[in-house]
Amino acid sequence: MPIALLALAVGAFGIGTTEFVAMGILPDVAAYYGVSIPTAGYIISGYALGVVLGAPLLAAVGARVDRKHLLIALMGLFTLGNLASALAPGFGFLLVSRFLSALPHGTFFGVGAVVAASLVPATRRAQAVSLMIAGLTVANIVGVPLATLAAQHLGWRSTYWIVTVIGVITLVALAGLVPRQRPSADASVRSELAALGRGQVWLALLVGAVGFGGMFASYSYISPMMTEIAGFAPTAVTLVLAVYGVGMTVGNLVGGWAADRALMPTMYAGLAGIAVVLVLLHLLAPYGAIAVVMVFLLGFAGSVLVPSLQMRLMDAAADAPSLAAALNHSALNFANAMGAWLGGLVIAAGYGYTAPNLLGAGLAMIGLVLALASGLLERRTRGGGGVPEGGSAGTAPRDVRTGGPAH
Repeated sequence: MPIALLALAVGAFGIGTTEFVAMGILPDVAAYYGVSIPTAGYIISGYALGVVLGAPLLAAVGARVDRKHLLIALMGLFTLGNLASALAPGFGFLLVSRFLSALPHGTFFGVGAVVAASLVPATRRAQAVSLMIAGLTVANIVGVPLATLAAQHLGWRSTYWIVTVIGVITLVALAGLVPRQRPSADASVRSELAALGRGQVWLALLVGAVGFGGMFASYSYISPMMTEIAGFAPTAVTLVLAVYGVGMTVGNLVGGWAADRALMPTMYAGLAGIAVVLVLLHLLAPYGAIAVVMVFLLGFAGSVLVPSLQMRLMDAAADAPSLAAALNHSALNFANAMGAWLGGLVIAAGYGYTAPNLLGAGLAMIGLVLALASGLLERRTRGGGGVPEGGSAGTAPRDVRTGGPAH
C-alpha cells in the first residue's frame, strides 16, 4: 500500500482521539469550570453538531481545490481548534473551540477516502479506505486510553495538547507524502450538491444513520451494562472498551478486504451481524467473560459495515465523491446521537440496561431492509438496460480523480 496512506491514518488517529477522549474527561472539565456533568456533556454534542454541519459545507466549498491542499487546510483548522481547546479560558470558549475542531472532521475523512481510493488499483479501493479509517479505530485502543491517562496525571488540558501535536505531525506528513490531486475540470459546488438528488445516495445515508444507530444504542451504555449487569468493577470498563476497539480495528480491515470482493453482500453481512450480536448481548450480558466476547463482536460487526458503506456512497455519487464520502460521517454522527438518545429513552422507561441492545437490533434490521432495497433497485436498473444513479454499477470502475474509467 502507498505510504501516503500513513499520513491519512495519522490524521484519522488524531481525530478519533479528540472525539472519543471527551467521554473520559467530562468530570474534570465540569469540576474545572464549575458546571454540572450534563452541562459539560455539551462538548460532546457540540462536536457531533460540528461534524454534521461541517461535512457537507466544507466538502462542497472545497470542490475545486487541489485535494492535497484541501486536506492540509482541513487538518490546519482541526489543529487550531484543538490548540484553542487546550487554552480555553472559559467553558463557552471551550464549546466554540470543540465545534470548530469538528467542522473539518467529516470532510477530512471524505476527501481522504477519495484520495486513498485513487492511490491504488480499483480492485483495492475499499482496502485503502479501510487502512485510513484504521487510524480512527486504533485511536480507541491506544490514543484514548493514553490521553485519558495523561489527563489523570497532567490535567484535562493535556489531552488537547497531545492532539495538537498529532495534528502538527499530520500536517508535515500530508505535505511530504500525499501527492497533489486536482479535481475534475467541471467540479463545482453545484455539481457536488447535485449528488443529493439521487435516491441511491439517500438510501446509503439512511443505512448508515439507522443501521449504525443500532450499534450506538448499545455502545453508548456499555459502561453501566458491564458494571451493573455483567458484574465488572468500574476500573475494568477501560479494558472492555479496549476490547471493543480491537474488534473495531479487525472488523474494519476485514470489511475493507471483503468490500473489494463483494460490496453489497458485505454491507448486508455487517448489518445482519450487528443485529445478531446485539440480541446475543442482550441475552448473555450477565455472563461476564461471554459478554466481553460479544462486545468484541459488536465492534467487529459494526466496523465491517463502514468501508462498504463508504464505497457505496462514493459509487452512488461517482462525480461528487468527496461530498458523498463526507456525508457518510455526518450520517454516522447522526447515528451516534440518535442511537444514544433512543437507548436512553428505553432505560429511562425502566426496561433496564440491556434493553438498548434489542432496540439496536431492531434499528440494524431496518438498516438491512434499506440496504436490500438499495440493492434490489440497482439490480432492476441493470436489468432494464439502464445505468444506476451513481453510474457505477454495470460499468467499469470509475477513477475518483477524473470521473472517468479507472485503469
